[in-house]
Amino acid sequence: MKHLERALQGKNGIGRYILMAVIVMVAAQIAVIPLFLLLFPAILSNGGNIGDLSAAIQNPSDWGISSNLFLLVMLGTFVITFLLFAVLVKPLHGRTVRETINGRRQIRWDRIRVGIIVWGIIILVDTVISLLISSPGEYEFRLNAGAFFPLLLIILIIMPFQTSIEEILFRGYLAQGAARWTKSRWWALIIPSVLFALMHIANPEVKEYGLWLSMPQYLIMGLMLGLISILDDGIELALGIHFINNALTAVLVTHQASALQTDALFLLHDLDPVASLISISIASLLVVFILQRIYKWDFGIMNKKVEHALPPTPPVEVVTIEQSSPV
Repeated sequence: MKHLERALQGKNGIGRYILMAVIVMVAAQIAVIPLFLLLFPAILSNGGNIGDLSAAIQNPSDWGISSNLFLLVMLGTFVITFLLFAVLVKPLHGRTVRETINGRRQIRWDRIRVGIIVWGIIILVDTVISLLISSPGEYEFRLNAGAFFPLLLIILIIMPFQTSIEEILFRGYLAQGAARWTKSRWWALIIPSVLFALMHIANPEVKEYGLWLSMPQYLIMGLMLGLISILDDGIELALGIHFINNALTAVLVTHQASALQTDALFLLHDLDPVASLISISIASLLVVFILQRIYKWDFGIMNKKVEHALPPTPPVEVVTIEQSSPV
């Protein structure tokens, strides 16, 4: 095992984690300035005021802002965060981004592809089933080619920065820190997963459908991504799953309370949050089962303490003393 154990080496005091958190949060606040520069003129030109900011963020098209332009500027904040983390992690902690991903010097790209394929198939099947059993008019098909194809480019080029930095921070960086401090894989799973869920507490879905129906979905997703990362000794599978999850969410189905307001193929007029919670729970269990069958994980590793591996015991040399024959 290398991923969590990598944090047992180098400079990993709590003060360095706090410093990284402060720098990233301050930088994130600065990075959203272009988003405000995009929103405020649109709000004022449409007779609004600063109090309409949250409404403009939720539905930018209502204020004359292209959904693609809004998505591009919003995702740009994650590009800045990604680059800043990549620059800081080496001097602060003595490890590289690659070592934050899996404790090694090379990224296992095949794992990312498998995550994309397996979770992508699950989401596509779930979407098709939802379309087939839905009531007439529940889903509105609305292909806008002029907006849809630029949306695909944004997703393929810019969205990987957003999903990757979230995985690197939570399933990589924070999980390694929790493992160093607690020596427990369970805490390395639970702490980042709870923080991941809390990061989404301001999302419009939470406001629309309530804390107790929306937050468990983020927590379940975080626990699933964290579990497979610990079992697989690296976050590549989580990188693939998170990317294809957000990408398909952006291009397939959107709804009025979605955090991703895009020109998706379908507009869902009435989201059932209970059905959504059940769906994400089943999908998460299914992907863990499938990946376990592929990679033959041992769930018992969760109870193994995070510690330096002891060097192998050298073999004992048996010295044979030959007795000379009597003269």
